[in-house]
Amino acid sequence: MAHKVDHEYDYLFKIVLIGDSGVGKSNILSRFTRNEFCLESKSTIGVEFATRTLQVDGKTVKAQIWDTAGQERYRAITSAYYRGAVGALLVYDITKRQTFDNILRWLRELRDHADSNIVIMMVGNKSDLQHLRMVSEDDAQALAEKEGLSFLETSALEAINIEKAFQTILTEIYHIISKKALAAQEAVASAGPPTQGTTINVSESGGGARKACCSSS
Repeated sequence: MAHKVDHEYDYLFKIVLIGDSGVGKSNILSRFTRNEFCLESKSTIGVEFATRTLQVDGKTVKAQIWDTAGQERYRAITSAYYRGAVGALLVYDITKRQTFDNILRWLRELRDHADSNIVIMMVGNKSDLQHLRMVSEDDAQALAEKEGLSFLETSALEAINIEKAFQTILTEIYHIISKKALAAQEAVASAGPPTQGTTINVSESGGGARKACCSSS
């Protein structure tokens, strides 16, 4: 039965983790997908991804999370990985102001390369380091509201809000996609089979086309 496991989900959502190097993207990924944290994690080179399946509104959703390298020299490589992403976690480090100041640049890149309907959540990581805080929660909340993003502070080290961050973004994506599917179904249903009053005039050219069709058979 092992070969069937990959097919046992209702939806597959690609989520990208972006932000400066060293903000904790890889540990957010490993905490969520494997419940692991590595104090000595090295900088990600290029890209890596992991998956986890969870329930959203009674549906089985497989999250495919891509961890993109934050270093400038990999920016050209990672831009290709935005393709097909339906969600993004935009991560900064609450103890490093520069990583927060760069959020707008990352947001610009995301909006340039990703689908315009992508769901974006801003994440202030390392909330366990309150004594070293350089970015207030109010500042971050104000920026998130201005840019129309959801916002959460997390700690990959202490597993605070990691689960909530992914559950929130996946639920939001699911609601958007299910609404689109419902709207498409309703459009098809409202078109429906033609009623007597709608199928009337067949032009002469239409008749000719029909005749040609019949004679060719």
